[in-house]
Amino acid sequence: MSAQWIDNQKNLMLFSGRGNPALGEAVARELGVQLTPTTARDFANGEIFVRFEESVRGCDAFVLQSHTQPLNKWLMEQLIMIDALKRGSAKRITAILPFYPYARQDKKHRGREPISARLVADMLKTAGADRIVSVDLHTDQIQGFFDGPVDHMHAMPILTEHIKKNYSLENICVVSPDAGRVKVAEKWANTLGGAPMAFVHKTRSVDVANQVTANRVVGDVAGRTCVLLDDMIDTGGTISGAVGVLREAGAGDVIIATTHGVFSGPARERLSRCGAREVIATDTLPQNTDGWDNLTVLSIAPLLAKTIHEIFENGSVTTLFEGQA
Repeated sequence: MSAQWIDNQKNLMLFSGRGNPALGEAVARELGVQLTPTTARDFANGEIFVRFEESVRGCDAFVLQSHTQPLNKWLMEQLIMIDALKRGSAKRITAILPFYPYARQDKKHRGREPISARLVADMLKTAGADRIVSVDLHTDQIQGFFDGPVDHMHAMPILTEHIKKNYSLENICVVSPDAGRVKVAEKWANTLGGAPMAFVHKTRSVDVANQVTANRVVGDVAGRTCVLLDDMIDTGGTISGAVGVLREAGAGDVIIATTHGVFSGPARERLSRCGAREVIATDTLPQNTDGWDNLTVLSIAPLLAKTIHEIFENGSVTTLFEGQA
């Protein structure tokens, strides 16, 4: 016999960038593993240095990074970590991006504009990523930007479970912040016991970022507890304006639910004063409830840990949200 057979067990190794170390530690606890010791530092000119303190040869590597501000720095750090794993002979590298950076730049609105979401996917592939895991992509088409498997996870079961535990479903109305997210709202409505739906008609400026005008509500929200949902909230202008429109239409309590709480600039002040009873977000991005009167943060770590486990065991990721996505 010319071949030599040896017992070669798979080895899961979890790596966390500096964007949200608390999330990395939470995922590690859920998996029952330790984060791989990593040295990461910045040079005086802003360059990033990364070195892993243990051998990564032949491992199944999972690289977790939250792309909070400064987003470009944490994206570059994740690319460098992936490159280091590739050059260290890791067997398979999975990039975990709970919040996919540049997701809003997924198409050209006018001439001479970039498709930056595709560029991010190309950079991850070039760095050495074999697979991507992300949560609630801004648009589903981003899955096709990466030349490899993409596991698109959904936070809806986590968010809807919180609503079921804390609010009566008898008077719930699911509200989409615009016509483009009506299909997502339909899934929420079905999960929340077949709740009625509505959406806010709005116009967005193509010249000025984060400038949106909410016009009117399409649907009956009078006297109802409205669940206003969106995949991400940045400056809070769109959502806070939608809350005002719902109030004018006679809505009762308004609950804001989002997966990615970017909460840039005036977001905290706007959302605290807009009249919403509760703002629910996950920790795909690091959150701080200081100064908030109505912010609830739910952990995404169990979902990410289950996803990592299924990928490592060659199981089915789809079963984690089948029938809900």
